[in-house]
Amino acid sequence: MDLKLKGKRALVTGSSSGLGAAIVKLLAGEGAAVIVHGRNEKRCAAIVADIQGNGGLAEYATGDLSTDDGADAVTKAVLAAGPVDILVNNIGVYHFQSWLNASVKDWSDTYNSNVLSYVRMIHRLLPQMKTLGWGRIIQIGSSAAIQPMSAQPDYSASTAARHNLTVSLARELKGTGITSNTLSPGAMLVETTKTMLLGMAEHQGWGSDWAVIEKNAVAQLAGSAIERLGRPEEVAGMAAYLASPLADYINGTVVRVDGGLVQSL
Repeated sequence: MDLKLKGKRALVTGSSSGLGAAIVKLLAGEGAAVIVHGRNEKRCAAIVADIQGNGGLAEYATGDLSTDDGADAVTKAVLAAGPVDILVNNIGVYHFQSWLNASVKDWSDTYNSNVLSYVRMIHRLLPQMKTLGWGRIIQIGSSAAIQPMSAQPDYSASTAARHNLTVSLARELKGTGITSNTLSPGAMLVETTKTMLLGMAEHQGWGSDWAVIEKNAVAQLAGSAIERLGRPEEVAGMAAYLASPLADYINGTVVRVDGGLVQSL
């Protein structure tokens, strides 16, 4: 299936690993010229080399989007090579903490990284996107925004803000040809999640076999209708579709890729 992404240029923040890396690789595989972003130049360069080795068009920009100066530097590097048609706001942090262990500073830092970094890049890239008469802004949210757990309260609240700003932005962009949507994954099998679950396994009595740990973790923590964690490629496929011209009529919505964790009509 041709997603008609050839000739489009896409920036995926936080794409030097995990979910972002899967998204940027699939966009490149569909013909988009992609910009890999992260704070570690070596990791960014490795993703770019992998994409280029498979015949894709890729470059990278490094910088800390939790600061205005960092966002300015990334924007300058990105726009120096041309306009951006697609912005996927993916960067984010989370810590597995209880309510009383998550300090006010933790809440503030999480909100800055998980929400204000998105706002910074929207502010910087939207004006030039408007001149193109077409564009895509995709926030990577989370099922925790809709169905939060008792743990990670700061993370759940920050992702809820991402979902909310998507709808407001879609209304702001009426008539511009630019859409704004949220992609809401469930629990995903990325490196940070696997490390966290392996650390919890002994305490929770899940054993040492990864297949058993994953099944128990899903049953006790995620509770999805599919008894495994999601794979980054499964979210990347939906991200690529939302980024494509085929999704022109999808706007201001939350698309869930969560294995049936959130159950609603």
